[in-house]
Amino acid sequence: MTNTAAPAPAKGLEGVIAANTRLSDVRGDIGQLIYCGYDINELAGKVAYEDVVHLLHHNHLPNAKELAELKVTLGQFREIPQGVIDIICKLPKETPPMNAIRTAVSALGCFDTTSEDDSQHSQRRKALRLIAQVPVVTAYFHRNRQGLPLIHPDAKLGEAANFLWMVNGTKPTKDMEATMDVCYVLHADHGMNASTFSARVTIATLSDMYSAVTTAIGTLKGPLHGGANEGVIKMLHEIGSLEAVDGWVADALAQKKKIMGIGHRVYKVLDPRAPHLKKMAQILSSQLGEPKWIQMSERIAELMLTKKNLHANVDFYSATVYYSLGIPTDLFTPIFAISRTSGWTAHVLEQLADNRLIRPQSVYTGPVGLKVVPVEQR
Repeated sequence: MTNTAAPAPAKGLEGVIAANTRLSDVRGDIGQLIYCGYDINELAGKVAYEDVVHLLHHNHLPNAKELAELKVTLGQFREIPQGVIDIICKLPKETPPMNAIRTAVSALGCFDTTSEDDSQHSQRRKALRLIAQVPVVTAYFHRNRQGLPLIHPDAKLGEAANFLWMVNGTKPTKDMEATMDVCYVLHADHGMNASTFSARVTIATLSDMYSAVTTAIGTLKGPLHGGANEGVIKMLHEIGSLEAVDGWVADALAQKKKIMGIGHRVYKVLDPRAPHLKKMAQILSSQLGEPKWIQMSERIAELMLTKKNLHANVDFYSATVYYSLGIPTDLFTPIFAISRTSGWTAHVLEQLADNRLIRPQSVYTGPVGLKVVPVEQR
């Protein structure tokens, strides 16, 4: 006999309101993204990522003094304990980067003597420390797996420029820095997405900041969340040329295959972040003399809008931007994690400010009334 009286659950928690938040609002029906009152179109290209970090953490854009102080603090917090560097360097070189970052962030918590200090001041310092250190551990892992010497952080550089410096070993051009900075701004927060929700669930138990961000990284890793941008480049390589796009898309639709970077769980119209990334992809392609990837992307987007009324999302064009910057495909999702650490930590601080254990119910669909049969009779 089964329990048939229970109410039907909201699959994937769709439509369920899990929290109040001042941080960001995703208005999927009209294609709008808001950070603390600012439309993303008002922020992208007008403020730096550090401005957005301050906005998310303090609910206002910083003045010149606050911004300068934040940049100094982030620069100082980039130093990684030698024990964590040793762990990173001992990981197998074939380790997926998101696994390495997840492990490194967890290790950072072991080396921070304040990890269990739950005072507001300490929590805020740990949040900024993670924002500064996640890009550093990413770059260290990438350099080590290539057999290259580690490039140590430069406190004089901003967050975007420092990451490119540490990965490539050369100081980025102003255009490269500006492009990466806009990517960071666009990815900083995005409502109650899966990784943000998982971070809030973890901290709601009164665990610690490092555990919450480790949880979020593990969630972001999945191809249905952050891993989609890697899938876009793989798809473009599989198609191979602009001339092959139409046939490939037709075959994929006939086989009901998912087209990576197309459609969104929340946005029913154009993802407001996509046009910014599309523009940057077009500029980079023209500068580098390699227009194929953006041309293929634009044709896929055109076909999917015509045939399925589905729009390209943020992953679709961010993949081409990162690829054009010479960033390895498997670092696309880590870059997502780097920028989203600002949003995750802001949500953790918000959860702690008015905390209640997140403990939803489930609907039991199994049998009842079963009796134990002796083992020899089973």
